[in-house]
Amino acid sequence: MTDLPLAGITVVSLEQAVAAPYATRQLADLGARVIKVERPDGGDFARGYDETVHGQSSYFVWLNRSKESITLDLKSTDGLAILRELIGRADVFVQNLGPGATERMGFGTDALTEAHRGLVVCEISGYGADGPWRTRKAYDLLVQAEAGLLSITGSSGNVAKAGISVADIAAGSFAYSGVLAALLARATTGRGRAVRVSLFEALTEWMGSPAYYAAYGGRSPQRTGARHATIAPYGPFTAGDGGAVLLAVQNQREWGRLCADVLGRADLIEDPRFARNSDRVENRDELEKIIADAVQRHTADELAQQLDTASIANARMNTMDQLWGHPVLAERERWRDVPTPSGPIRALLPPADLEGIEPRMGAVPALGEHSEAILAELGRSRGEVECLRSTGVI
Repeated sequence: MTDLPLAGITVVSLEQAVAAPYATRQLADLGARVIKVERPDGGDFARGYDETVHGQSSYFVWLNRSKESITLDLKSTDGLAILRELIGRADVFVQNLGPGATERMGFGTDALTEAHRGLVVCEISGYGADGPWRTRKAYDLLVQAEAGLLSITGSSGNVAKAGISVADIAAGSFAYSGVLAALLARATTGRGRAVRVSLFEALTEWMGSPAYYAAYGGRSPQRTGARHATIAPYGPFTAGDGGAVLLAVQNQREWGRLCADVLGRADLIEDPRFARNSDRVENRDELEKIIADAVQRHTADELAQQLDTASIANARMNTMDQLWGHPVLAERERWRDVPTPSGPIRALLPPADLEGIEPRMGAVPALGEHSEAILAELGRSRGEVECLRSTGVI
């Protein structure tokens, strides 16, 4: 096993909730030292979202393994001075505080890149660092609405949000790749670059297909529940035993095999109602009734086997319990044990496998767990640390 790719890189993160913690956790997975700066009175508010994982938040344990936690009161002069020292020693500074918060503390992106030539500064905002909505608050569901995701998600009679924090995750993913690109550029130029990501623009990028479909097709994709809005047949069907199987036809060859080998209806292949994908979408209700009637003669397992034999993609509608015990994850040995303050948990390896490298799967930190050690590195004596603690700075 070789050294982790980001070993020797120090990241200081003034982070909360999902977007920035997701970006920095991925940097930590690759070996970066991530120092998470938290408020003394409760820390990252994601710590309190729920108590489901040994009394800890499911969000927090997912997003914060392999990090160090230091508490700092950034309304105090001493707290700001310590943060300034930490940033001065860092390679990367990441923040996703509210609009204007870091600028008011003297840690705005432009000021930091001016003061520290090699520092990569990553700023995650709601609607952009400039522009008409730069001061507007943004939370995941609000961004889902603004980016049009809610208009295409759900069923015909009911709008539905995505079941995960998709805007935050999109922004965290782009922040992560942006920081990696900035570090690569620094390796050749010696100069750090600012990375700016907004939740709105990150999710808007993911909305590319429906946006193009609407802009050039003259109508928005319809809300179609668990069915694909612009490809048919692509969605769940109930077999004769009541089990659901989701099948997906992506091209004309698969359409022909579905008709002849699974449905026993080769006559449908050239039926003008269903000849092209756009025809099948236009006549979706008729098509899905034909398929629904035909699959009634099979159990869900039989239907899935027939689809596999015909090389037609399919899946079962798994619950979270079934995902947790999924044979692919088990047989590919994707689970690792990770310590937390309240006991060990299982955690998935990062999805990108780097040959010869085992990603770091370190502990989830308790609030302020590393404050004393980090302050000692900065030259603070034990007495000074106790003074900072007694005055509420840490």
